[in-house]
Amino acid sequence: MNQFKGEKNLLSEKKERFSSAGFIFAAIGSSVGLGNMWKFPYITGENGGAAFFLLFIVCLVLIGLPVLLAELAIGRSGRGSAATAFVRAGGGKSWMAVGFLQVLAPFLILSFYIIVAGWTLNYAMIAFNGQLFSTTDYAGEFNSFISGSMPIVWQGIAILITACVVILGVSGGIEKFNKVLIPGLVVLLFVLMIRAVTLPGANEGVAFFLKPDFSVLTAESALVALGHAFFSLSLGMGILLTYGSYVDKKQSLGTAALAVGAGDLLYAFIAGLIIFPTTFSFGIAPDQGPSLIFIALPAAFSAMPLGAFFGGLFFILLAIAALTSAVSLLEVPVSFAMERWNWSRKRSVWILSLVCFLLSVPSAMSLGMFPELSFGGKALFDWVDFVTSNIMLPLGGLLVTIFAGYFWKGAAEAAGLKAGWFRVWLFMLRYVAPILVFLVLLHTSGIIKF
Repeated sequence: MNQFKGEKNLLSEKKERFSSAGFIFAAIGSSVGLGNMWKFPYITGENGGAAFFLLFIVCLVLIGLPVLLAELAIGRSGRGSAATAFVRAGGGKSWMAVGFLQVLAPFLILSFYIIVAGWTLNYAMIAFNGQLFSTTDYAGEFNSFISGSMPIVWQGIAILITACVVILGVSGGIEKFNKVLIPGLVVLLFVLMIRAVTLPGANEGVAFFLKPDFSVLTAESALVALGHAFFSLSLGMGILLTYGSYVDKKQSLGTAALAVGAGDLLYAFIAGLIIFPTTFSFGIAPDQGPSLIFIALPAAFSAMPLGAFFGGLFFILLAIAALTSAVSLLEVPVSFAMERWNWSRKRSVWILSLVCFLLSVPSAMSLGMFPELSFGGKALFDWVDFVTSNIMLPLGGLLVTIFAGYFWKGAAEAAGLKAGWFRVWLFMLRYVAPILVFLVLLHTSGIIKF
């Protein structure tokens, strides 16, 4: 099927494959992002702590992993960009629209994701040089920063770093980048975790995170947990479809899915053992929302011995997590551009990075420099986040479950599972995941509320 004039160029590029270990590192890098360090702690704080964490684990295993495996299998079977993965895997032409959705979503996500990535780079610098801790008005410091022009400079730096990695290719850029940074991320996580759990009063935070009280859970908590399990694994955004196309046929996708899920869960676990002991030790409410990271935690670091050092490590950790995910987000539209327009990788990366940066500027300016870029009480930044995270991603994931569960004749061979496990996987994709993901879509879009 020669629908795209760049097909030969892309297939030539696809001769470059991830190594088995390289694929695992890259896939973990896509899931280990700001979501687990920024979003996971505050939604866990808002939903009661340990009981919500256990619910998150259940959702990750029962729903997240089956959809993760489906996306990888579709990607490897299709051997194209996310836009053509469903058609190449054997779906009809109507599934091309689903593929386009999974190219557009990560590109739009990247346009606001690099803004926050830029914030982390700035905070890492000012934490190490002591500037961050020279004030006691952390809310004022943060609001002043995001209202000025410097975030645009920092998001430019973030997209430039991302482009420089992606332009080097699959094995030479993305794989090597993640092989270096993911182990470094693990080291930073453990250093900060040890510091956090040894703070005075940290035991209360550990208990909040690890001793469940199921009476605090609600129906809304269940949907929030499922939604975050979905988001944290990078589902519904074309990344795993694209990465799956770079996976060798000898690679066990079941094993890979388990490894990625385990990496995501471990990261969330350690993040909780950093955030909650620190917040409880310094009397900070753990349910403060996004301000927890950029306002409350700097105040905590300033009050601890060697606070500038540990604060700097914390924001470097955030920056690494942001950049590994940004690399994955950019690779999706790059793969598409190479296939659709016969562009070289170099040309695709630079053009798409520039367009993404230009799209990000109005979103950044809507947070303070130009508050007129707000609609219905939400800044443009928040609208892009809302539409992509709450509508496009669950919708994309829902369509993956429907395709793999009902329309894909090659699912058994592509997944590579033994007969018993295949039946379990197919049952989850047909009868459990679609219903629950549809409920998440209704909830996150605001159609149903509890």
